[in-house]
Amino acid sequence: MTSSEQPSSAPRNAHQRVFTLSDFDFHLPADRIAQHPSAVRSASRLLDGRGPKPVDRIFHDLPGLLQPGDLLVFNDTQVIKARLFGHKPTGGQLELLIERVLPNQAGQVPHRVVAHMKVSKKPPVGTTLSLDGGHQARLLGRWPNEDGALFLLALSSDPFAIMQAHGHVPLPPYITHADSAEDESRYQTIFAKQPGAAAAPTAALHFDESVMQGLQARGVVTAHVTLHVGAGTFQPVKTEDIQAHRMHSEWYCISAATRQALAQCRARGGRVVAVGTTTVRTLESWAQTGVPEGDTQIFITPGFEFKVVDSLITNFHLPKSTLLMLVSAFTGFEHMKALYQHAIDEHYRFFSYGDCMLLNRT
Repeated sequence: MTSSEQPSSAPRNAHQRVFTLSDFDFHLPADRIAQHPSAVRSASRLLDGRGPKPVDRIFHDLPGLLQPGDLLVFNDTQVIKARLFGHKPTGGQLELLIERVLPNQAGQVPHRVVAHMKVSKKPPVGTTLSLDGGHQARLLGRWPNEDGALFLLALSSDPFAIMQAHGHVPLPPYITHADSAEDESRYQTIFAKQPGAAAAPTAALHFDESVMQGLQARGVVTAHVTLHVGAGTFQPVKTEDIQAHRMHSEWYCISAATRQALAQCRARGGRVVAVGTTTVRTLESWAQTGVPEGDTQIFITPGFEFKVVDSLITNFHLPKSTLLMLVSAFTGFEHMKALYQHAIDEHYRFFSYGDCMLLNRT
């Protein structure tokens, strides 16, 4: 899929309801936003929303809720310490949030990255910026084109090494504390192995070794995809007409081994259980395009026809977010609303460090 493609998720028939941005708004008390993870990963709460009435569970119950032969698919992306601080030649402070590290190519400036830039006044192209740790970043222009919202920069040495030594964990904007050693450990899944994400695939944060052992004993099969989650996952939808929203682009890959595991799951009559919305977007992008590796801008809203995923484990998402729209498309809008109201009433913890749900596709 090219970066300009955005698969249609328009209603499948003329009688289906047309949703607007206001439909996905809800009031969330501030104390429901989790600022820190639970003391034990699998001790977080799990709202079982597969039936007509919600059932309150603990995440450690998950193996018993799945069936032998089900395929659980994780996103194995690794969160990089993508937030870098520095200053302009004039002394003004700046912050970079690395969205993507570009591969070094012959004829290209090495160590190129794509980043968000927070600064009082944007510097002109060609400016050399000073970063913490004595490193530098030269501004090459906008990305992906001259009107792009992101910036293309060339760092003075290997970007991954700079971030590892001097970067900060890119915590979401609704987490108000500065990153700590706890965040470096807990804002990362236990199976993260492909560095490149600017945000965690948060539904997978609940898994620990005890749960993984329980899944294995239950006969649940596991597989991995990679989607490097971008900071754009927190980008709010600003248009009342949600179909006018343009999704950010993210790189994904589905290995031959995972594609084989999916085929084997179907052959034995198992169910494909996606861990997180990023896994859903990866699998459904591949199903629509047949492309196992590339960029996706897939935007899933009510009316979307799912081709791969049968069940979903997902955290509770921001009002008016594309992720909430995806969940509504998957489990049904009214069902989603009822589950969210139950979660608010029962004091579930919301967003990245919060609790989660188990859902079936409608």
